[in-house]
Amino acid sequence: MVDLKALTALIGELDEEKVLEVLKSFVATNPSEEEAQKVVAACQSGMAIVGELYEKGEYFVGDLIFAGELLTNAINTLKPVLGTDSSANVGSIVLGTVAGDLHDIGKNIFKSMSEAAGFVVYDLGIDQPASAFIEKVKEVKPVAVGMSGVLTLALEAMKDTVDALKEAGLRDSVKIIIGGNPVTKEACEQIGADAFTTNAAEGVKICQGWVK
Repeated sequence: MVDLKALTALIGELDEEKVLEVLKSFVATNPSEEEAQKVVAACQSGMAIVGELYEKGEYFVGDLIFAGELLTNAINTLKPVLGTDSSANVGSIVLGTVAGDLHDIGKNIFKSMSEAAGFVVYDLGIDQPASAFIEKVKEVKPVAVGMSGVLTLALEAMKDTVDALKEAGLRDSVKIIIGGNPVTKEACEQIGADAFTTNAAEGVKICQGWVK
């Protein structure tokens, strides 16, 4: 089994070469899904370290972007052992960072993990207006809509998007999950979403629950 604390530290140090080396060795041991999820959690803990160092001014935006790419590569390396049959399409998710917010690390982690779980993910990108979500929902008829945001103002944009989906008559046909730092139970209720999460793995589990 992988030394989870060491793996978390390696992600925190942005040591891509060693991280991928550790993960490839781990995958070669044919681990259980539960072990794989623990490794994913350790990688996410490493991202928390990156976030803290960024807030302290020790890391910069470029480091955050690199960390996001590193994590995507890590999840992709783990995909074969994340215990899901990726050939079984379980449904689709429309995903995006809402208007006014340019953060996408959390969104990208959620996307990678959702795809590993067999979802088809339509990623709209960052700073997406309500109209972009509406167009895509009409087009692909997803199981769920995922909205991401890190800034407090994102909560307002999330509410606007939910309201716009209601006005377009689409709200009843999809579940809505919101994610990001400012998201709380109270915010979720005010926005009118079905669920919220600050943890990508938990978010995927919630979406899986909606298709069963």
